[in-house]
Amino acid sequence: MVRRPAPPKLRRGPALVRALAAIVGGVAGLGLLGLLWPEPDRAIQPVQQLTPADLAKPPSRSITLLVIGLDSDRPGDRLNRAAPPGPANVDALLLVRVNPQGPLQVLTLPTNLAVQLPGQTKPVGLGRLYRLGGPALLADAVRNLLELDSGQPERYLVMGRSTLRSLVDGLGSVSANPTLALRYNDRSQSFSINLQGGLQRLTGSQVEQLARYRDPARPEDSRQENQQLVLRSLLREMALPEQLGQLSGLVKSLNAGVVTNLSQSETLSLLAAGLSHGETVQFSRVPLAPASANVPLRQIASTAPEPLWPAPPTAN
Repeated sequence: MVRRPAPPKLRRGPALVRALAAIVGGVAGLGLLGLLWPEPDRAIQPVQQLTPADLAKPPSRSITLLVIGLDSDRPGDRLNRAAPPGPANVDALLLVRVNPQGPLQVLTLPTNLAVQLPGQTKPVGLGRLYRLGGPALLADAVRNLLELDSGQPERYLVMGRSTLRSLVDGLGSVSANPTLALRYNDRSQSFSINLQGGLQRLTGSQVEQLARYRDPARPEDSRQENQQLVLRSLLREMALPEQLGQLSGLVKSLNAGVVTNLSQSETLSLLAAGLSHGETVQFSRVPLAPASANVPLRQIASTAPEPLWPAPPTAN
């Protein structure tokens, strides 16, 4: 019987080494590819940029809002933060028209404008009406003065100085560019203004200083110009994508410091329309006749345009 030779044994050593080397090389190659084309880090992926339209649905038509700024910290305070001390006075009066199809229109109303109330023998200042009859009486006088349609202004907002500070501080700060250094000190009010000129970031208390400053040579004009600067700065800051996400919570937190007939949803709707045009605002003012000696109240100038407030823009 012929015996067949046994099959040769396989040499596993070199083959196993080669296989392991191939695996290691493949893994290393994948690592090299990872260096050349790394997988994107999810933490640094761009997030969706918010726009004013994400706040709420804007109104379908123009809405008028009467903004009443007081010289007290809050509307319910018994005393103002001015001199002489006493009940709160209207320190700023703005009529705002929010247009879904165009920029904001803002009319600055002088608080020392003479108005004649029915049954009264002497005129009183427009700002005085708030203490006599609240927002309703003041809104009625503005409607008659400007010959607005019935029911306008449709909404009102009464705010003290602390609300302005809280709004700015809630945003972190705002960028503003005063053209000159502003200096003022009033010991009777324990209030001082100390602002540098030029582009800078301002805190809430600094924005209050800017809004309250009056140039002694042109007190009324400079005050209105500074208020316009503050409003533009606020609109520009609130329209930033990183600020839009917190506006809903910020508006809610400010509700305790204001008196208004605006709901939370209405406020966000007006912001959505107003911020969609950035800081583009059409400012107007009521021109006044020259002041008379020893008469604090002013009259409307004979050269004032008609109407005093331009009509809202029409839809294209």
